[in-house]
Amino acid sequence: MILYPAVDILDGRAVRLVRGEFARETRYFDDPVDAARAWLEAGARALHVVDLDGARAGKPVNLDLIRSIARLADVPVQVGGGMRSLEHVSAALDGASRVVIGTAAYRDPSFLDAAVSSFSDRVAVGVDVRGGRVSAAGWTQDTGLEPLAAIERLAGQGVSSFVYTNVDVDGMLTGPDLVEARAVASAVSGSLVWSGGVGTLDHLRALAELPLEGVIVGKALYEGRFTVAEGQAALEG
Repeated sequence: MILYPAVDILDGRAVRLVRGEFARETRYFDDPVDAARAWLEAGARALHVVDLDGARAGKPVNLDLIRSIARLADVPVQVGGGMRSLEHVSAALDGASRVVIGTAAYRDPSFLDAAVSSFSDRVAVGVDVRGGRVSAAGWTQDTGLEPLAAIERLAGQGVSSFVYTNVDVDGMLTGPDLVEARAVASAVSGSLVWSGGVGTLDHLRALAELPLEGVIVGKALYEGRFTVAEGQAALEG
């Protein structure tokens, strides 16, 4: 199981949001490349990069920064934010190892079919859940879909990789909802990366009991609650 340090890009800086709310940002690095470098030097085996500007704009905004991070890294880099066309996905995969599609996966099934057909398992779908339902457009819109129903539908379209975020606890450091995590893990037959709420090594140890590919951690690392090495060791048991 892999620890994915998060590098979230907003206005050209590395930030963290609380519960997906753009008005509640904390800036940690003026240059996101420096954030990525810090996690890599700390031993990160993968990175999770989100173009928050792109998520809000509906198209990638920070591809140059993303490419700079990908060139720096000798580990897999997973990228999301505003990926709503094949051109967007292709451009992001010019460096990134996997692209996470969010809003367009729910609004444009034909695009998702084409992306999966073209890029196979280099495409994952983000299932961002707020108030028990899947949200979209930078977490500002309710799709009306329940998460397990969404996962079933997406799997039927050939999606084999999922990134699941409980937005209600994201950035809160209060711990993941393990009942929810178990239910989601049981519903996914492919790869599942979990995100949201991790604040301690015990949270990671609890998630390590589930069949996950990895866990995304942001604020806990930025705030020094534990190191990348300690987090990775917790996931490895």
